[in-house]
Amino acid sequence: MIRSNFKKIEISKNLNEEIGLSLNYSKKITNDLIEILIDEIKKGELNLKNIGKFRLLQKKNRIGRNPKTKEVHLIHSRKSISFLPSKNLLNKLND
Repeated sequence: MIRSNFKKIEISKNLNEEIGLSLNYSKKITNDLIEILIDEIKKGELNLKNIGKFRLLQKKNRIGRNPKTKEVHLIHSRKSISFLPSKNLLNKLND
């Protein structure tokens, strides 16, 4: 069965089981790591060696349509994240 969601608490529990850290300390490490990643991505680009590259994208305003009612509305500009996996990661996944 393929899982579609992986929660932060599951990362913390894995740290707890694999390394033997307390669950509260594992949660703190997980939250701190995510905050560091967010701060670095906000600067524009984050390159994690042998994992991949996160890039911040700025999307422009555009016209959107509700496919059911055909109602037209404006989709406002927003920031988005692009992830490009490294060749090393892709090779490990394909082996």
